[in-house]
Amino acid sequence: MKGSTFNQLRIFEAIVAEGSIRGAARRLSMAAPSVSLALQQLETQLDLPLFQRSTRKIELTEAGLLLSQRIDGLMNELDLAFESVQDLSSQPSGVVSLNLPHFAFECLIKPIYAEFCERYPDIELELYIDDAKVDILETGHDIGIRFGHMLAPNTVAYPLSKELKDALFVSPAYAEKHGVPTTPDELQGHKLIRYRFIGSNKLINLRLNNNGQEIQLAMPTALVANNTDVMVDAAIQGLGVGRMALPLVEAKFDKGELIPVMEDYWLSIPALHIYFLQNSQKTKRVRVLVDFLKEKYF
Repeated sequence: MKGSTFNQLRIFEAIVAEGSIRGAARRLSMAAPSVSLALQQLETQLDLPLFQRSTRKIELTEAGLLLSQRIDGLMNELDLAFESVQDLSSQPSGVVSLNLPHFAFECLIKPIYAEFCERYPDIELELYIDDAKVDILETGHDIGIRFGHMLAPNTVAYPLSKELKDALFVSPAYAEKHGVPTTPDELQGHKLIRYRFIGSNKLINLRLNNNGQEIQLAMPTALVANNTDVMVDAAIQGLGVGRMALPLVEAKFDKGELIPVMEDYWLSIPALHIYFLQNSQKTKRVRVLVDFLKEKYF
């Protein structure tokens, strides 16, 4: 395959992913006319149209769909192959993108990312804070961090934390005004500060550990938010009962800003894991970040 054809296929793949010429141009940091010209050259070489174009949208033709299916994943494999060979004679460099929820950033990455950047000055670290469930293959990220039960299939994963606890808590002012629940029945008489997933728009249901059996509890809602900082602040201000992974509120417990309640009923949460595609670890820029995180937490 000619080098020009390889580049044309990369551009074609970007157009498919972005759904437009301009979107592909932004993704590849190219001028839109150059992207359009590369597509025309590829279509001329194949003697087939790959897209149906209109003023409003661009859609794959049958030939375009077949080509997209055939090269799916292959371009990434070729990019990784070239990069892994080039890495043999160079210092770690380039862009490494890490996708993770806000909770994982606060607990795992915030204390150490500056050290990583100082250790590898030629690496450009990109942090994508996203609480939605993400497929790193589809989104183009190199590495992800998620709870063990939310890992993408066909990936390599390592635990970065122990099993966590899903804590329940109230503020001292709330406890003085409304009392502290001690059983699930009493808890249902209180209002819950709830989290809504950004990606699915679903609310997290409250689950408890009742003598080793998981139960789900319905409670009136005090506030809904899609940000954990907002939820903690709402609890501190006494709006209702908060629930959160323990590491995010442990310091608040120590300072007396929040009071843990019903600890015997806290449910366990699977450990946080780092995960990535098998072949991506062959590139030095990805491998050094994986090794750094394993050094700190594994």
